[in-house]
Amino acid sequence: MVLWQLSRGDSPLIVSVPHAGRHVPDAIRLRMHAAAHALPDTDWHVESLYGFVASTGGTLIVATHSRYVVDLNRAPSGAALYPGADNTELCPTRTFANEPIYERGEEPGGGEIEARRATYFDPYHVQMAAELARLRARHGYAVLLDGHSIAAQVPRFFTGRLPDLNLGTNDGRSCDASLQALATGIAAQARGFTHVVNGRFKGGYITRHYGAPHRGVHALQLEMAQACYMDEANPRAFDATRALPLAGVLERLVIALAEWRPARSASA
Repeated sequence: MVLWQLSRGDSPLIVSVPHAGRHVPDAIRLRMHAAAHALPDTDWHVESLYGFVASTGGTLIVATHSRYVVDLNRAPSGAALYPGADNTELCPTRTFANEPIYERGEEPGGGEIEARRATYFDPYHVQMAAELARLRARHGYAVLLDGHSIAAQVPRFFTGRLPDLNLGTNDGRSCDASLQALATGIAAQARGFTHVVNGRFKGGYITRHYGAPHRGVHALQLEMAQACYMDEANPRAFDATRALPLAGVLERLVIALAEWRPARSASA
């Protein structure tokens, strides 16, 4: 069972794509509501948008399984990312459109959730931690970019249209201030794209768990509105020409993050 695709590089940067996977084991799929089989909440084509990372010397890890199996960007404890807001679970039971993922009575119980965590969630994060440790050992620090996308309008989670580029650093706690400023500058200069920093999306579990500047790990999340690079009405089709402007922004961002150096590398 392949849980991720890994392309290992030697620069200080690792790009994580936890929500682009589309595989659902049959034992789970057979219990899902028919509408959920289309996996509407996939981070469509994010793995393709970051496909150039290896050529820059960065590391790219892409999960293969759907977030409906287990959400790699949620706290395994079940703690809400955004207290007081509508949050999805470690093993989601409703789509972003607030429709049931499972047929009535087929939702995973506590024992199954723990089993999915052990089978899918824990190994991914063991690999993530190992890659970050490798990069820290080589460079004295590491930079983690967690790549996501979502439909431009999801009333369950936010009102109106989402900005195109949503940079999250856990309100500045997950990375050095100069790295946040660098990424913000690139987003601000991206012609034709809107942006916000630490708006509705401040970074999920991956950004918050691994981002520890005092230990030499600097993490950022980039949530992108899908409407800025694809046809949301036909999500499975990837139009590389339409996505080209955004791909250029991502390439500038990835190169800049890889070339950034902290004023003083943190030690373990």
